[in-house]
Amino acid sequence: MIWKRSAVLRFYSVCGLLLQAAASKNKVKGSQGQFPLTQNVTVVEGGTAILTCRVDQNDNTSLQWSNPAQQTLYFDDKKALRDNRIELVRASWHELSISVSDVSLSDEGQYTCSLFTMPVKTSKAYLTVLGVPEKPQISGFSSPVMEGDLMQLTCKTSGSKPAADIRWFKNDKEIKDVKYLKEEDANHKTFTVSSTLDFRVDRSDDGVAVICRVDHESLNATPQVAMQVLEIHYTPSVKIIPSTPFPQEGQPLILTCESKGKPLPEPVLWTKDGGELPDPDRMVVSGRELNILFLNKTDNGTYRCEATNTIGQSSAEYVLIVHDPNALAGQTGPDHALIGGIVAVVVFVTLCSIFLLGRYLARHKGTYLTNEAKGAEDAPDADTAIINAEGSQVNAEEKKEYFI
Repeated sequence: MIWKRSAVLRFYSVCGLLLQAAASKNKVKGSQGQFPLTQNVTVVEGGTAILTCRVDQNDNTSLQWSNPAQQTLYFDDKKALRDNRIELVRASWHELSISVSDVSLSDEGQYTCSLFTMPVKTSKAYLTVLGVPEKPQISGFSSPVMEGDLMQLTCKTSGSKPAADIRWFKNDKEIKDVKYLKEEDANHKTFTVSSTLDFRVDRSDDGVAVICRVDHESLNATPQVAMQVLEIHYTPSVKIIPSTPFPQEGQPLILTCESKGKPLPEPVLWTKDGGELPDPDRMVVSGRELNILFLNKTDNGTYRCEATNTIGQSSAEYVLIVHDPNALAGQTGPDHALIGGIVAVVVFVTLCSIFLLGRYLARHKGTYLTNEAKGAEDAPDADTAIINAEGSQVNAEEKKEYFI
């Protein structure tokens, strides 16, 4: 079977050379402008590659495709290699296109298109096969994890070509400080890539999804992901919430013990001043609530709520002061003494302002009259004083006219 295939290949090659030799005298000049044109091709493993060879100027010269092993695949429209994956797409004097389906990594290499002129002209096309990375796996997680422990997660994927890129995300936020390792697989073509993430957990990490994402050009912008939801165990946190900020005598009061923890805390324990509740008939515990009916002064004290789970215990305290309803009503009414004091201060300040303003105006008026009579005081007799006074008035008028 092998010798028959070789004979066929030699037959096609010899035929092509004989045809070209027979017509070489008429085509030597025209063949100088004939050149086969090809392009490199990249395909994902398992996909289909199209190899195309074109000749812009061709005077009925044959075209041939051969693989990296220099085996003829197609000579014009005639199939030379028995491989069901290889099919003819188009054959003409200007183009020879073939397809290779279900491409494997072994198909990668340099393919040759030959144009049987004298001499034979060739063009190379490199077929690149991308290895698709396997779905990533996350290892290193053991549930549950205690708050404060150091967690180390490793994400690994194999079969990528070229080596894939691994990225970590926590609550949709990328984590940059990670370790990256790339190893060549046994076939010496693909790679196994792993990445390790180290971080110390706290209660805010409980229920958080840690995502390992694999990016690769073969995935067509749709990365492969692996996800691990964290389960963190931590001691309870406790807070007491009263139903009213001002408990009053004769009214009810509900104290709610809000506790959070994982595992969920057991039923809470209520105490008063370090001991049991003194009046179980009026102080009723229902779940996490302490309901005190008809408050009185004897209920004053420190109430404590304790919550416990398998990790530990925590507590919170509330100091209860029962207020007299009448005292609260007096505190909330208007303070007439305060209002009266404010009004008195405002009146006093107003009167002082009026007094000072009047004194200021009187002083300036007296100064004006004194300056006006200054000339009369310096006169030796009454007539001169009158003349000087009139002169002052005339000068004043002149000054007034000058300023106008």
